[in-house]
Amino acid sequence: MGDDPRTPSSGIPLRLAEDDLERPSSARVYDYLLGGTSHGAVDRRLGRELVDAEPLVVPIVRENRSFLRRAVTFLARAGIDQFLDLGSGIPTMGNTHEVARRVVPDARVAYVDVDPVAVEHGELRLGRVTGVTVSRGDLRRPDDVLATPAVRDVLDLGRPVGLLMFSVLQHVPDGEEARAVVADYLARLVPGSALAVSHLSGDDPRVDVGALRRLSSAYPRGAITPRSGGELAGIVAGVEIVAPGLVFAAQWRPEPRRAGDPDGEPCCGHRAAVGFVPAR
Repeated sequence: MGDDPRTPSSGIPLRLAEDDLERPSSARVYDYLLGGTSHGAVDRRLGRELVDAEPLVVPIVRENRSFLRRAVTFLARAGIDQFLDLGSGIPTMGNTHEVARRVVPDARVAYVDVDPVAVEHGELRLGRVTGVTVSRGDLRRPDDVLATPAVRDVLDLGRPVGLLMFSVLQHVPDGEEARAVVADYLARLVPGSALAVSHLSGDDPRVDVGALRRLSSAYPRGAITPRSGGELAGIVAGVEIVAPGLVFAAQWRPEPRRAGDPDGEPCCGHRAAVGFVPAR
């Protein structure tokens, strides 16, 4: 049963088409790399191949998850109490609403993902959480995403919104489209809204991004597209970036080291930034 992709080890059955489970999903592979339970044999197989090809891939995804926690906490403390989480993936510990509600107990979150498996899991696990919705949508279509009832029901676009794009824009292969999509969302948000973004770096010498790109071609929507720091700077040009700027995720407002933390330099892989929509 553990290797049946229709029944993950969490025991939650899936109501999905056969094609949804025959190929690895980036959301499910990500869940596997984080040590989650919502994945099938095909996802574990690709996850092991990724680790074999680039052993840093597990620290990379964990670092990205840590950035989510720090960025959402920062935005909640700055007064953001509603979030649009695009490419949210499969729910696991430390989701956006859980992090935000440690600061703002009634924070509202609309999760959106294009992967039907991720949405299925999200609906099953979060469907009864007040102020939280999960819906399927393609982030490249802002009109459709923002018109989705599940998004409209939980977000008030007349007030500041935290737009979250964690490790998802690398799934948009065309750089100009990625820049235009982000600009389109930002144009619909009121001043004082915020953007938090992380993106797999294409120019980090510590990481074999070629291997990651090659293996990720197994995803139904094709290979990921790592980008340089300069390319990402163009994508986030519509917001006023806060300190420390556009940096590697581990460098973005790191938490103090605790006793027992492993020695050595923080890992690598994702560049990250947080910024606010300026007054127009």
